[in-house]
Amino acid sequence: MCTESRPAGPAGADLDPRRWLALAVVCVAMLMVVLDASIVTIALPQAQLDLGITDADRQWVVTSYALAFGGLLLLGGRIVDFCGRRRIFLIGLLGFAAASMLGGLAPSAATLFAARALQGVFAALLAPAALSLITVSFTEPRERAKAFGVYGAIQGGGGAVGLILGGVLTQYADWRWCLYVNVPIAVAAALAALPTVRESRADGERHYDVPGALLATGGLVALVLGLTQAAEGAGPLATVGPLAAGLALLVAFAVVEKRSAHPLLPPRVVLDRDRAGSFLASVLLGAGMFGMLLFLTFYFQVNLGYSPIQAGLAYLPFSAGIVVASTLGSALVTRLGAKTLMSGGLGVAAAGVFWLTTVDASSSYAGGALPAEIVASLGLGLFFLAVPNVAMSGVEPRDVGVTSAMLSTSQQIGGALGPALLNTLYVAAVAAHPASGDTPRRVVLEGYLHGYRVAYLGGGALFVLALVVVVSMLRTPRPRAVRTR
Repeated sequence: MCTESRPAGPAGADLDPRRWLALAVVCVAMLMVVLDASIVTIALPQAQLDLGITDADRQWVVTSYALAFGGLLLLGGRIVDFCGRRRIFLIGLLGFAAASMLGGLAPSAATLFAARALQGVFAALLAPAALSLITVSFTEPRERAKAFGVYGAIQGGGGAVGLILGGVLTQYADWRWCLYVNVPIAVAAALAALPTVRESRADGERHYDVPGALLATGGLVALVLGLTQAAEGAGPLATVGPLAAGLALLVAFAVVEKRSAHPLLPPRVVLDRDRAGSFLASVLLGAGMFGMLLFLTFYFQVNLGYSPIQAGLAYLPFSAGIVVASTLGSALVTRLGAKTLMSGGLGVAAAGVFWLTTVDASSSYAGGALPAEIVASLGLGLFFLAVPNVAMSGVEPRDVGVTSAMLSTSQQIGGALGPALLNTLYVAAVAAHPASGDTPRRVVLEGYLHGYRVAYLGGGALFVLALVVVVSMLRTPRPRAVRTR
């Protein structure tokens, strides 16, 4: 049962002297969560062979985690606010470790799918707890910008680092170590959190909107299922049915939230114009970014013939670019404002993705994909740095957890829907591409390249749409202090 609230003091007072140590602990935990969303991607072929997973079912290794994570984040945010941010952070860490161990020991496909979903459940507690702890620990705008810069680097670069680590573990150990590796990290972070992370929670009645959580999760699952069916060439009924059901469930979710006395997602959180714009932009950016990474992975391993570890290392400049932009650009938040950084970052990222459309059969990694991914990563790093400053600015204490959860949810929704949407464009483009090339293999590879280019155009268009959202909706010129009472 939740205990009484113990809010932090007002901005500028009662500063926790251990807040920078706590930030380090929180970022280690978040790195583990972000890594896990991508680390199994390169290990998937070996896991599929080991457990006898069919081609039709292998996607659930990835989507069961993403759907549980994204679908339950909002409920996790409310639990974080009212049951104690430090307490839920520790529960999330230890639960994530247990689920990872279960997945590593999985004797069958069903057990692995269940373990991945369970990881997503605990990640839905851990992620909002982590961002909430940063928000309530750093109340001074300049310090908060630096802390969010570190968080943005972890959030943005962790996915690419996961691909690198997944390649190393798969090639030199075993695919199960992609799950086992979480156990020592989670336990060490939990032990370090005990003396460094301070407890905080919001005032108010403790009510949890379970019907809202079920409607939101069900709607997301149905949408992803519909897009997946479309990519696989299923009939209209099998595609339109889940999509229509998903939209209906999400509309029902909005109606329930509006009428509920204790909504999972309070309308006041999303009716703020700046905050709504940051959420929508995050959805679009997540869709474009994860789609870009998906097709770069295919390009590296299929067209360039890279091994798993070589493909992972090919992402290293992408990861480094995000980290550099997110950390070195933190001083620009208070000078230029978050809106300027978000819009500039989206414009640069879009240019990088559009650059990828110029890659052809004669392109080398150094002359083709490398400069494009560096440009895209620098733009993404600026966006990841700036967006928490807008989304978390001026949030009521009772809404800190749910707002941080909504920011993570928006990125997860994009990450689930974007690859499915862009893969549909890719499949259609490959099917319509006329045969060209002097050998059967070159014909196939040229078709793949054409599909990648169409997908990159779609990803770039998503970034441009996110830029339009930021320019037209955001009004915040400078970050506002977070209220802790």
